[in-house]
Amino acid sequence: MLSIDELKSISFFENLDEKELKLLLSISRKRTFSQGEILFYEKEKPKHLIMVLEGVVKIYKIDPKNNEIVLHRFRPKNLIAEMAVFEGIPYPASAAFESDGSVLEIDFEKFKEYFLGNEDIALALFKSLTQKIKYLDNVIALNVVLDSTARVAKYICENDDALQMKNNQLAQYLHMTPETLSRILKKFAKLGFVEKEDISYKIINKEALTILFE
Repeated sequence: MLSIDELKSISFFENLDEKELKLLLSISRKRTFSQGEILFYEKEKPKHLIMVLEGVVKIYKIDPKNNEIVLHRFRPKNLIAEMAVFEGIPYPASAAFESDGSVLEIDFEKFKEYFLGNEDIALALFKSLTQKIKYLDNVIALNVVLDSTARVAKYICENDDALQMKNNQLAQYLHMTPETLSRILKKFAKLGFVEKEDISYKIINKEALTILFE
């Protein structure tokens, strides 16, 4: 069970007063998950607004060859799939925890009744939806517009934690084999764009990498 102070610490709800926070708590519940557990499946009908509180959640689809295609990863204090909730349509993809974690589930019908008239909440939702459009643009750019070398360059330049990810995890997100990713990173190292550091890499010439995808 989340406390009022914990709820207040989430920027999405920071402008709610204590009465509103108590009301929000009354229509919400905290759920915990273990690594690998499914949050929801594609084509399930959503009933709750879902916010990640702890851990990392991947959004993914399964292609006709039974390959998992990771569309995005969400970290704490982000809403997930709110568009499906608002539109009353099935989830367009599945979600699973990549680590132990938890979410806040909010009864959407009651949330709509009690909170959508609040300007601060409405603005926060608008910003969240706008961010999802940016995510979609990035997915399209990474997987349709750019070749594999440019995809790697763009992703590692725009995501600070990319080079700290496991090789197979990063490759999965970029929709390429780990072998292809390794070849590209070795090429970047040879060109002086990145430098080997223990079991990972660090960027040493971001400007040169940026030229590859702009």
